[in-house]
Amino acid sequence: MTILTYSIRMYLVLLSNRKGDVLNPKYEKQIKKGVLEILVLKLLENDEKYGYQLISELKEKSGGMFTLKEGTLYPILYRLEDEGLVISRWSEPKGKEISRKYYQITYKGGQELKELCELWNDFQKNVKEILEG
Repeated sequence: MTILTYSIRMYLVLLSNRKGDVLNPKYEKQIKKGVLEILVLKLLENDEKYGYQLISELKEKSGGMFTLKEGTLYPILYRLEDEGLVISRWSEPKGKEISRKYYQITYKGGQELKELCELWNDFQKNVKEILEG
């Protein structure tokens, strides 16, 4: 489990209500929304991937916390592409395989990821200090 995933889990638990640790859906949605772009960029850091791969990896690496639908992921990818943080390409179909749209992080996206991770680490540290009093 990455530090980012652990930190998100910690905040989600802290925001849960006291009746069986069921998280208030409003808080869960807001917290998840705030980190999805960072997580997508991180997953694209070393390899290009297509949408379903990203959905599967997010779910697997987060222990099911980030179970996205295509209608959530693709607008994020389009926004990242519009901002020049990722580029996409269509694969050539081979045999009975269908063509897939692959996404790859750009140099600008890598720099943005680095800045976002630094911001996340500062954010995490400061929130932790407040929560622990």
